[in-house]
Amino acid sequence: MNLNFSLIICTYMRAQPLLKLLQSIEKQSLYPNEILIIDGSENSETEIILNKNTFNYLKYYKVEDHNRGLTKQRNYGIKMISKSSNVVCFLDDDTILDTNYFKELISTYKENKDALAIGGYITNEISWSLSDDKNNKNFFYYDGWMRAEPSRFRMRRRFGLLPNVKPGYMPSFSNGRSISFLPPSGKIYQVEQIMGGASSYRRKVFNDFHFSNYFEGYGLYEDADFSLRLAKKGNLYINTNASLEHYHDKSGRPNQYNYGKMVVRNGWYVWRVKYPNPNFNSRFKWHAILFLLTAIRFSNVLTTNNRKQALTESFGRIIGWLSLFFNAPKSNTCFKDNDF
Repeated sequence: MNLNFSLIICTYMRAQPLLKLLQSIEKQSLYPNEILIIDGSENSETEIILNKNTFNYLKYYKVEDHNRGLTKQRNYGIKMISKSSNVVCFLDDDTILDTNYFKELISTYKENKDALAIGGYITNEISWSLSDDKNNKNFFYYDGWMRAEPSRFRMRRRFGLLPNVKPGYMPSFSNGRSISFLPPSGKIYQVEQIMGGASSYRRKVFNDFHFSNYFEGYGLYEDADFSLRLAKKGNLYINTNASLEHYHDKSGRPNQYNYGKMVVRNGWYVWRVKYPNPNFNSRFKWHAILFLLTAIRFSNVLTTNNRKQALTESFGRIIGWLSLFFNAPKSNTCFKDNDF
C-alpha cells in the first residue's frame, strides 16, 4: 500500500539553513509527494533563495502577521496540503536528513497500523555507547546502551526528584526524560511525546486536532502539548532508524529572558494538559524541580563564559514562576483557571 505524504516546513528568518535542509531532502531514497514552505520571515531572503534554487513538488507560502508563529504556520500549512496525502510530516528548518529518513518514517506506519504519529531521531546531539554496566551514577542506562547523565539529573537524583517513567513519557510532576534519552538502537519505541521538528502524523489526526494558539512565536513545548493530547486518543512511536541532525540555528530565537519565562510558563501549561489536577506531592515536586533547575542555571553565571545569558534567563525563570500566582496560563479544556 502506497502512502502519499506531504512535508510542511515552517520557517522564520533562516534562508540558508532551510536551503541546506532542502538539499538533503533532494537526496532522499523516498521523496515527499509535496513540500510546503510556510514562511513567516520579515524579509524576502527565503523567497529569493528559493527562486534561485529549484526543488521538485515545492510550494511556497508567505504568511501575513496574523499567521506568523510556529503553531499558526503549522495550522496554515495543514489547510494547504493535498487531499491525496495520507501522512503529514513536519521538519524544523535547521535540520539535515539521513538519506533514508522518509523511507524509515513511512515504513513505520505500514508496520504499525495503530500509529497516529511517528517521530524521527536526532543523532548529532548525544554520544551513546553499548554497555552492560549500570552502576555508575554519572551515566544513564537504557536498553543496553549508556550516555552521560546531565548534571541537572545528577542533582535531581540527590533530592529524590528523578523521573519515575520511561523516556518519552511525562511523570505526574512533569520534567521527564526527553526523546534524547532513547538510544540509537535501531528499534521503534512507543512514547507519548515526539519532537515537533522531526514529526509526522496520519492525515486523519487533523480532523480533530490542531496546534494550540496558546504558543506564540517561537512556540517552546508546543510539540509536547500536541503529542500529549494526541496520545490520549492513540499510539505514538519513535523510529530510531529515521535519523536526522539538528543544528539549533540561533536566528529567529527569543532573547534569554523571554526564553526563561517560556520554560516556566509553557512548561506549567503542558504539565496541566496531561495532569489537570495533580496531587499535592506532584505539585511539590514540580516546584522543587523548578527551583533546583533555576539555581543550576543561575550558577552558570560563575561557571560559563555566557554570564549575561545565564543571568537573564534565570531572571526570566523567576519572573515566569511568580507570574503563575497572578496570571497562570488558562485553558478551559485542560484545567480549571488558576488551579495552582
